[in-house]
Amino acid sequence: MTTSATSSTAVNAASNATILVLYYSRHGATRKLAELIAQGVESVPGCDARLRTVPAVSTVAEAVEPDVPASGAPYVEASDLEECDGLALGSPTRFGNMAAAMKYFWDGTAPQWLSGALTGKPACVFTSTGSLHGGQEATLLSMMIPLLHHGMLLVGLPYSHPELMNTHSGGTPYGASHWAGVNGHQPLSDDSRTLAIALGKRLAENAIKLRRPS
Repeated sequence: MTTSATSSTAVNAASNATILVLYYSRHGATRKLAELIAQGVESVPGCDARLRTVPAVSTVAEAVEPDVPASGAPYVEASDLEECDGLALGSPTRFGNMAAAMKYFWDGTAPQWLSGALTGKPACVFTSTGSLHGGQEATLLSMMIPLLHHGMLLVGLPYSHPELMNTHSGGTPYGASHWAGVNGHQPLSDDSRTLAIALGKRLAENAIKLRRPS
């Protein structure tokens, strides 16, 4: 998976489909889900995962984050949206909605909306919550709204995955999810891990089918 902005020099990599795995994470739980989804993406031949994040926002009316994050994936750029063949979008829940940092990023994507940069591309969503019933499904559904406005084709998890019926910790037909606990330290269950990988794989498979000719 690609966590740096440097592109591969391999000849065959230029023809691979690129799946943008875009997330925001405060305590690491959503980041772990993102990495599992990227693992699922890269299990599909001809697909590369590009991990990206967004900077935190502040009530202070000036930039408070460094240009390069201290750890984790690089910050997303407009070119990441324009170049991707599919998108996995993840955020912890904030009162049943995506975090302000992720919402702030999407509020600034009008140029990509006007150009249709994401139109016809597949997308999926994922989230983590502090409590088991802390708004997982509401957050997943609310994250779909800007993607629909961008003309993206949403991919979920079908019940052919038996983990959806057995899980006690996360995983929904709307997207991957995780019960992270109050401090975000609750480990991912086997069901949550399996479903996150499956979601990434399903997204990548659809991206290959829908990919625009280069």
